[in-house]
Amino acid sequence: MQYQTTSHILMIRPVRFGFNEQTAVSNAFQNQAFGQETQATSQQIALQEFDQMVEELRKAGVDIIVVEDTENPHTPDSIFPNNWVSFHSDGTVILYPMQAENRRLERREDIIEKLAERFAVKQTVDLSVFEQEEKYLEGTGSMVLDRINKIAYACLAPRTHTEVLEAFAQKSGYEIVSFDAVDGNGKQIYHTNVLMCVGRKFSVICLEAIPNAEQRLKVKNSLESHGKTVIEISLAQMNQFAGNMLEVQNQRGENILVMSSAAFNSLNEVQLQALENFCTIRHFDLSMIEGNGGGSARCMMAEVHLPLK
Repeated sequence: MQYQTTSHILMIRPVRFGFNEQTAVSNAFQNQAFGQETQATSQQIALQEFDQMVEELRKAGVDIIVVEDTENPHTPDSIFPNNWVSFHSDGTVILYPMQAENRRLERREDIIEKLAERFAVKQTVDLSVFEQEEKYLEGTGSMVLDRINKIAYACLAPRTHTEVLEAFAQKSGYEIVSFDAVDGNGKQIYHTNVLMCVGRKFSVICLEAIPNAEQRLKVKNSLESHGKTVIEISLAQMNQFAGNMLEVQNQRGENILVMSSAAFNSLNEVQLQALENFCTIRHFDLSMIEGNGGGSARCMMAEVHLPLK
């Protein structure tokens, strides 16, 4: 049976976290001011933020599987594993084509082998061959999955190519709902998961970021017709990573919505109340990870939906 949420979450503990020049071209959420931080300072603060988040989620009863990053090769964005891999309830592992060359080094067979000790891995689908054609699809950054209804929402961008989306759909049986999305400066939004999140019974989305009225309506109708309460956020809130959240479960079956403190503080009382109708909110200070990496809480968590052995 397919569930939207899981209590098993893979997280990669950073070793040499830092500003990634290779991704900054297409990621407007990376802050150049943070890029001036020394490597050592960036790593030290990011590690504190990471460890705090892991500790608190474990206290809340979430099964956090932590794997240490490696010193070499240098992978400054390894803290965001959801871009290179996704894990599915039928035992499928999918590997994705990444735009930045140094991010391709994040794909690690040993991580999948480690998970296979506890979980049933039945097949691996490797889409990374599309890198040879310079066509990319960066996992659950490029796509926000409604796992129950098998719908993948995707805003088209340099890191999200229609041909790879079609290959994903063919291999996984998902229906693709694609659209165009831009930020307040008219720049393409690099990843879908910064503008929307899909939970069991709700969706948080910045509809304002979808300029085409027909596409905007298509996305909203798709969410609502599949039983999701749509909670809208503004472009300003999106810029604080309010779209980059993930609903998880703890091992008691309680639902927890994980986000950064920046995201939490940007939300108003009406939005918070709407979310609290569905789950308990947990938020964490991820200022260094957000500023330097251009990703937030959701990007740090790869949900392991594989069946337990």
